[in-house]
Amino acid sequence: MTGLNRFITRRDLLCRSGMGIGALALSGVIQDASGSESAVIDAVSPLTPRQPHFPGRAKRVIHLFLSGGPSHVDTFDPKPALDKYHGQPLPESIHLITERRTGTVMRSPYKFQRYGQSGIEVSEIFPHIGESIDDVAVIRSMQADVPNHIPSILLMNCGDSRLIRPSLGSWVTYGLGSENQNLPGFVAMRPGGYPGNGGTQNWRAGFLPGAFQGTYIDTRHTQIEKLIENTVNQRISSLEQNRQLGLLRELNEFHRGDRNADPQIDARIQSFELASRMQLEATDAFDISQEPESIHRMYGDGSEARQILIARRLVERGVRFVQAWVGSDWDHHQNLEQSHRAMAKKCDQAIGALLKDLKQRGMLQDTLVIWGGEFGRTPTVEVPMGLPNNLYGNGRDHNHHGFTTWLAGGGVKGGYVHGATDEFGFQAVDQKVHVHDLHATILHLLGFDHTRLTYRHASRDFRLTDVYGEVVNELLA
Repeated sequence: MTGLNRFITRRDLLCRSGMGIGALALSGVIQDASGSESAVIDAVSPLTPRQPHFPGRAKRVIHLFLSGGPSHVDTFDPKPALDKYHGQPLPESIHLITERRTGTVMRSPYKFQRYGQSGIEVSEIFPHIGESIDDVAVIRSMQADVPNHIPSILLMNCGDSRLIRPSLGSWVTYGLGSENQNLPGFVAMRPGGYPGNGGTQNWRAGFLPGAFQGTYIDTRHTQIEKLIENTVNQRISSLEQNRQLGLLRELNEFHRGDRNADPQIDARIQSFELASRMQLEATDAFDISQEPESIHRMYGDGSEARQILIARRLVERGVRFVQAWVGSDWDHHQNLEQSHRAMAKKCDQAIGALLKDLKQRGMLQDTLVIWGGEFGRTPTVEVPMGLPNNLYGNGRDHNHHGFTTWLAGGGVKGGYVHGATDEFGFQAVDQKVHVHDLHATILHLLGFDHTRLTYRHASRDFRLTDVYGEVVNELLA
C-alpha cells in the first residue's frame, strides 16, 4: 500500500465511516431482495435498465448513417420533372440556393420501381431495401439548417450544429440504460477510423456522464483480436487478473473518495470496469463466424455487411443503441451515377437482410431502424470548379432544404410515405420534418416525452431537441 495516505482526520474518519455503513446497509438490502452479488453492481451502474416516461414501442435502435449526403432524388424520392427538364435551367419559380455553382437540371441516372403492397417507388440501386418497403416509413420532407457537412452531421447526430452536445445514442442510453451490463450501451461502428466530419463528437456524451458515450469500433478488421483489442490477457491467468482488478478497484475508490466524487474520475473508472466486463462477452458478440452460412449469404460480404450483421448481434444481446456508418462517403459532387451505385452495392443487400432478419426473429417490432444522411443533394448538376472532388462534373451539390430519411420497425407505420418535396426535389413543401422533429419522434417511439428527457447542466435543463421539435404522429403505427 505504498503511496497511500494512511493518516486521515477525525472528520474524514466519521464521514467515511458513516457513508460506509450506509453502503453496507444498501448492499444487504439488495442482496436480500435478489440473492445475487451482481445485483449490487447493477444497482450502482449508470447503465442499469430504466423505465421511460410511458410504454415505448421501440426498445433499441440501429442507426444506419450515410455520411456525406445521399441524393434523395436518386434513391427514394423520384422526380419525373427531372426527365422533362433535363439539360434546361430550373423554372424561375424555383429559387435555387446552393453552396457551390450549379447548372441545368440533371435527370436521375437510375430507374425507379414500385415495391410491395404499398407500391412505394425505390431506386434500382436499392432493390433489397425495396423488398421490405412495406415495413418502412419514408420521410420525403426532411429539412436541416445549413448545406455544410459538419454542422449538419452534428445536428443529425447530436441535435446541435454548433456546440458540443450529447449524441442521440447517449441520450437514449441515459434515458433507458442498457440491457447488458457486460457490453457498452451505445456502440458506434465505422470501417477505416474516425470520420473527419465531426469525428468523435458524433458519439460523445457531451455534458452527460461519461458512461453514456459511444464505444467506437473500427469494423475494417476481421480478426476479433484487432476488432476488439486487449480482450484476452496472454500473460496471466484469469484468477490473477481478477485479483489485480480487485486491487485496482480498491485503489480507484480510494482515489475517488479523496476527490469528492469527481464525475470525470467516475467516468474513467466506469470505462475501466466496462472494459474488464467486456472480456466476458465481446468476443462472442463481435464474432460473426458463429453465424450459419445461410446468414452470411443473406447479408453478403465486405466491411459494410460485416458491421450491419454485428449491429444485429449487438442489439440481440441487449446493446441499446448501435450506429453504423454506412459507406465511406456519399458526398458525390462528380460522377454520381457510378459513385452512388458503388456505395449502394456495398450496403443494400446487408440493409435488406437486416430488415428481414430482424422480422423473422420477432425483433423488428421493437427495434427501430433509422436510415439517412445529414442532407440531400440538388436537382441540378454541379458546375466543375477545379476542386479535387469536382473535376469532372455529373454530380450534385449539397441540399438541406429537402431530403429523405426512412424509419422501420419499432412502432413505425410501414408502407407509408410522409411529406413531399417540390416537383424537382429541391425543397420540402408538404408536411415538413425538421431534424428536431425527427429526434422528438424517435424519443417518442422509445417511450419519452422529448421535453421531459432533460439533464441539468450549467444551471439549465438541456434536452436533445433544445427548445424545438414536434412528434410526427402520422409516422406512428
